[in-house]
Amino acid sequence: MAANSSTPTKFSTIWNMSFGFLGIQFGWGLQMANMSAIYEYLGATPDQIPMLWLAAPLTGLLVQPIIGHLSDNTWSPRFGRRRPFFFIGAVLSSLALIAMPTSSTLWMAAGLLWILDASINISMEPFRAFVADLLPQQERTRGFAMQSFFIGAGAVIASALPWMLTKWFGVSTDHAAGTIPLAVRISFYVGAAAFFGAVMYTILTTREKPPTDFAAFEAKRKAGAGFFKGAREILDAIKHMPQTMRQLALVQVFTWLGLFCMWLYLSTAVATDVFGATSTADPRYQEGIAWAGLCMAGYSVVTFLFAHFLPPIAKRAGRKMTHALCLLAGAAGLISVQFITNPNMLMLSMVGVGIAWASTLSMPYSILAGAIPDGKTGIYMGIFNFFIVIPEIVASLGFGWVMNNLLDNDRMAAVTAGGVSMIIAALLVTRVIDKGEPAA
Repeated sequence: MAANSSTPTKFSTIWNMSFGFLGIQFGWGLQMANMSAIYEYLGATPDQIPMLWLAAPLTGLLVQPIIGHLSDNTWSPRFGRRRPFFFIGAVLSSLALIAMPTSSTLWMAAGLLWILDASINISMEPFRAFVADLLPQQERTRGFAMQSFFIGAGAVIASALPWMLTKWFGVSTDHAAGTIPLAVRISFYVGAAAFFGAVMYTILTTREKPPTDFAAFEAKRKAGAGFFKGAREILDAIKHMPQTMRQLALVQVFTWLGLFCMWLYLSTAVATDVFGATSTADPRYQEGIAWAGLCMAGYSVVTFLFAHFLPPIAKRAGRKMTHALCLLAGAAGLISVQFITNPNMLMLSMVGVGIAWASTLSMPYSILAGAIPDGKTGIYMGIFNFFIVIPEIVASLGFGWVMNNLLDNDRMAAVTAGGVSMIIAALLVTRVIDKGEPAA
């Protein structure tokens, strides 16, 4: 844990420790903007899409608490605690990004998504604990807001890459049936390089602090060594979750259910409902998918700009009220999409989504960090992600039925449902007890 200090942490220090998220977001941004379209290029129907996305939440459910436990109990004088996991995840993720656009069948693309998401989680989970390790309580909102800035910046470029390659560099959108367009393939290759380079920058420019009481750390590490002891420690941590974490859990469930609906169907909804494409072979389909990627880049621009304003807003209004208002902005953005016929107007909807996304990437973690017991930051940050991936797993397994039986495979209705879910999250966050925050 970072010691409390009256001397503010240098801006450059927070910049360096967060820069790796720029690369991590290339991995997330590319798949969020392109995977549903990749599945449809390879022959998937709309009701099959949720099940094919199951890899993302399921790997997070399995990998994040394990990596959190391992990184809590790792220390090397040369490599530190979290940085070894940054490196391993970066290598594996970059290789998976290179392989993804070579997919020729649905099962191959789905399998590579499992590998990609597991690898990204190996890098990402320790980054959350990294801020809590190195910054005192009063500066963690700054630290998580800086992560939001880099997540937004990375997502801008990653989401817009296919559109930029097509419009700026003349890369052809033509492709044979059952294949992935060249612009998408090149985007994944660029993303692989960006992922590895950004994470390596953080590894090389940041140093971690050794445990304050090394003898106690070693005793704890040995006591938790082994698979069954580690599993017991994870289960015990789940059983004794702090009250604040339990309250935030419901907020996360409805927030991420809403976001997952957007990621599943926004790009294809824009292609079919706004651009009027009738099939994946229709030129308007690729044009709509590329524009939807640009819209995702648009909300990411808002995210990294708005991230600068979150700390002063939270200082005045309080963290949970700030988060509630941001979630309502995101809900308004998603619900408004169904009324839009002019593609340019979609950018206005993305303003609300970007505000919600900036807050989602920082406020819950800032609130949670003040409620976690010392020495358990990694494992609790990993467990906290259960409440991100569980709603995504439920959606992956059950939303296909909803699409078939309730929404008539209407992609736009699914996006609207995501907005309703975020309204529920905004109401729930007002009930959270934020123990680490002074009265606003």
